[in-house]
Amino acid sequence: MDKKILLLNTGGTFNKIYEPISGELVVDDNASALHDIAKRWQSELDIISIINKDSLYITTQDRIEMLSMIIQSEYNNIIVIHGTDTMELSAEYIADAEVEKKVVFTGAMVPYSIDATEATANLAMAYGFLQNSAPNGVYISMNGLLKPYDKITKDRDRGVFISTE
Repeated sequence: MDKKILLLNTGGTFNKIYEPISGELVVDDNASALHDIAKRWQSELDIISIINKDSLYITTQDRIEMLSMIIQSEYNNIIVIHGTDTMELSAEYIADAEVEKKVVFTGAMVPYSIDATEATANLAMAYGFLQNSAPNGVYISMNGLLKPYDKITKDRDRGVFISTE
């Protein structure tokens, strides 16, 4: 039986699209990438967009808002779409609050709008993980790894997430 999952969208590279007037990649406030992926899955998924910015610009106030949404949500299984630059900081912030839910942070190094493969794989791995019995906690799903948030880190020199174990 499928478990109900909340997709909490905070922005990040996963959601970036090309803005033809400025010539820049900008965060898509409509979460088009998530809706495109979710419509193909035979599961009950709710998508809520908050913050909608590059993770380099996420503040403590944004993390408080994220934590509040997670705590107040009726869902016990939550995927947070987050930019990779500060994903670990936000995951640690949520973990420090000792939330009694399963929360998986994921994102993408390349926008879904440019190459859907990585974003879809990271999200699918998080989704599959939440369909199974796993202990409550905060996890990160990136680059073929899914581990507790403190067992994975971004290797900035190589541009991938790696295991710290």
